[in-house]
Amino acid sequence: MIEVLSSTSPSYSLDGSVVTIGAFDGLHRGHLQLLKEARAEAERRSLPLVVVTFDQHPMRVFAPDRAPRLLMGPLIRHRLLQSFGVDVLYLLHFDQERAAQPPAEFVEQVLGDTLSAVAVYVGENFSYGAKGAGSIADLEQQGTSLGFTVHGSRLLTVGEVDDSTPLEASTVVSATLIRSLVQEGRLDLANLLLGHPFGLEGVVVSGDRRGRTLGFPTANVSLGDGFVRPPDAVYAGYTYLSEQRYPLAISLGTRPMYYPDGGARLLEVFIVGADEDLYGREIPVLFVAKLRDQQVFDSEAVFRQQMERDVQDAVAAVEAWPSCSF
Repeated sequence: MIEVLSSTSPSYSLDGSVVTIGAFDGLHRGHLQLLKEARAEAERRSLPLVVVTFDQHPMRVFAPDRAPRLLMGPLIRHRLLQSFGVDVLYLLHFDQERAAQPPAEFVEQVLGDTLSAVAVYVGENFSYGAKGAGSIADLEQQGTSLGFTVHGSRLLTVGEVDDSTPLEASTVVSATLIRSLVQEGRLDLANLLLGHPFGLEGVVVSGDRRGRTLGFPTANVSLGDGFVRPPDAVYAGYTYLSEQRYPLAISLGTRPMYYPDGGARLLEVFIVGADEDLYGREIPVLFVAKLRDQQVFDSEAVFRQQMERDVQDAVAAVEAWPSCSF
């Protein structure tokens, strides 16, 4: 089980660790490449693998209105990191004080005093400290005195993932690129570059219970602000309840069948094979494929028939999804 710790927690330190540092938003294939390299080193040394990241995007401190929408929340991130073999997630609280911290002080405090790092893995474009003034060369120099080695991992390109996509092969796989793909509804490409389904998460709240009268009781998932969302549509996906995976028929949108003039934008999921009380429970919603656009039907009977097809199509899409540990 992954251990999640915060720099605001009581004093914490390790006797030795292999560390990787980054934003890790989305945990895409480029991140996975870095984690694999670090995991191999941690296993070779019989040391814990530690991921160091911030508890919020730095732009939320400097310019909240310009902060990018995130690709994942903590529930999905923790589950993915655990599946990748990470032992400790160390969340650095980001505030004005952290933003002003000199690079050398950051390294000594976090990598030296707290984590006792013996090896540090970062992307080749890594920078750190106040105004990003610290470079990999600076990190290597400090590592020599503190007793850790530094490994700069080459950035992954789209062509290395799949050279048959319509994207430019030399484009670097990044959270920025994947955000755009999700927002444009190009879920197949986004999931390809992620290496796992894009996901949202939230708490199940009470709805109008209309789905139950149609024979398809849905869970209404309340979404937090600040996260990327795909276009309104009906999707196939899955969730986890008590570590068991269940297919989902997902509706994201304003329910034009009942609110033709526009209602609240909701995330509703029909969980195939499960019928339990989920109110107040936080669940992940993983998006495998788009099934169809939202539409208005001539009657509830026709709508019900379409929902039956949606559920069948959702199950088929999830069954066809490549097997993975997440």
